[in-house]
Amino acid sequence: MDFDPTEEQAAARDLAARVFGDLATPERLAAAGTGSDAELWKALCAAGLVEAVEETGLLGLVLLAEEQGRTTAQVPFTASAVYGLLAVARHGTDEQRARLLPGLRAGTTVVTAAFPQKEWVPWLRDATHVLVPDETRTLHLVPVPDTGDAVEPVELTAPWAAGRAVRAAALDPGSGERIGGPGPYAYEDVLAAARIAFAGLQAGVCAGSLARAVAYTSVREQFGRPLSSNQGVQLRAADAYMDTESIRVTAYEAAWRYDEGLPVAEHALTAAWWAAEAGKRVVHAGQHLHGGMGADLDHPVHRHFLWGRQLDAYLGCGTELLAELGDVLAKGDTA
Repeated sequence: MDFDPTEEQAAARDLAARVFGDLATPERLAAAGTGSDAELWKALCAAGLVEAVEETGLLGLVLLAEEQGRTTAQVPFTASAVYGLLAVARHGTDEQRARLLPGLRAGTTVVTAAFPQKEWVPWLRDATHVLVPDETRTLHLVPVPDTGDAVEPVELTAPWAAGRAVRAAALDPGSGERIGGPGPYAYEDVLAAARIAFAGLQAGVCAGSLARAVAYTSVREQFGRPLSSNQGVQLRAADAYMDTESIRVTAYEAAWRYDEGLPVAEHALTAAWWAAEAGKRVVHAGQHLHGGMGADLDHPVHRHFLWGRQLDAYLGCGTELLAELGDVLAKGDTA
């Protein structure tokens, strides 16, 4: 197992850090409100970062998702890369890859997924297509209707441009094309990849929250000395750092195994559990370490808090993930 990124992965990560850092600023995020930043999405696609995921694999996507999370950038990058680009590249037919991949690489085709839940779908308001499983858990790629009454906005904890289908037909698997063979294999494979990718996103959210807390406590003084000199602050920050690293290393391991074609089900669930459980601890700590400033809804650290809690909800609560992991271990089904 080698967690050192390849030259291509490191170059893509560094480029992503520059693009997200330059364009996903607090001022631009505030101006975007609860919608996505269309200009940032265009810049990411023009830089070839969406396309790069095809070459750098799931571990490459985890590295790029971290950079998105650090800035809480409001674009459907992680979702479309894992549910669209990687899903089609891995499970699509030759004809589907030839037809769909150019648009996914260019960002003109945006894919999200209506699973594991269908009550609301993240980035549905930005999507051109949505992956939907049928009753046999066979995956279908369904076009999102472009009529105004087909999708209604849903405001989540985090601004993920989510939506709900107003008409059941809008998410009807029968109205789309099958991706992968019949049965649950493609569904389970894409779900595992998504759990790993969104765990990487959470690692970035937590790293960004902790970095803000460290910067704030290093300059904010109380009784004539920085807050960071207090042992209680140091211990809280150290716990948050260890949690963040646990999210990162489990996501890296799971992504590496996925790219290598090794059994990954239990590792994907483990990464998701750490991202959900430890992630919410970290973003709570980041907000708490800001003291009264952390209660300001307009403070940048509050965005990390919102994203961390949203990812906790999206990945599933810890007890549900542990129950599913227990079933996988009991059955010996770790593929």
